[in-house]
Amino acid sequence: MRKTMRFPAAIQNLIDDLSQIPTVGPKTAQRYVFYLLKQPKEFLTKIAADIVNLKKNLKICNTCLAVAETDPCPICADQTRDSATLCIIATQPEMLAIETTKKYNGLYFLLGRNLRPQEGVGVEKISIAKLEQRLKQGKIKEIILALSPTLEGETTSLYLAKILKPLKIKITRLARGLPMGSDIEYADEITLNNALKNRNEV
Repeated sequence: MRKTMRFPAAIQNLIDDLSQIPTVGPKTAQRYVFYLLKQPKEFLTKIAADIVNLKKNLKICNTCLAVAETDPCPICADQTRDSATLCIIATQPEMLAIETTKKYNGLYFLLGRNLRPQEGVGVEKISIAKLEQRLKQGKIKEIILALSPTLEGETTSLYLAKILKPLKIKITRLARGLPMGSDIEYADEITLNNALKNRNEV
């Protein structure tokens, strides 16, 4: 009986590990592994050390929930920023995208993810309680819902607008310069800048 060809365990194990990363399927993971096989040992050692140390010196900012080296993070600790404006985003790469425009000077709050009811990601999986706790401090005068115009982002925005309305705080959303189905993280600076500048009240 002919035996089928299999990858050595060291290769297959790494392929299986990398396949668990969102948007990385088995074929992509396989390409990554064979790329790494061609690299010098020093390169692999550095990557392994960086992964091991990834969480070692990082903290979660207790104010905005961003990952940083300090708590509060540099943005929350910056006294020159507009503390009356709060931009609600889903993930940290979106914060970086907005910061890149250099047109927003307020503060942020990270939900951690968008609502995805079809995948079991309900209200209990996003940081609503922490957000409400922050808003009760009474310092926020405007909330900007800066969530990607995807189905999940729209669902999350509608939910937030509904529960935040009773707080009598001005609520705005990014303008429709962002095409439907796109992610804020990948928007160019000009489009994102216009979406911020021309935001609409909810």
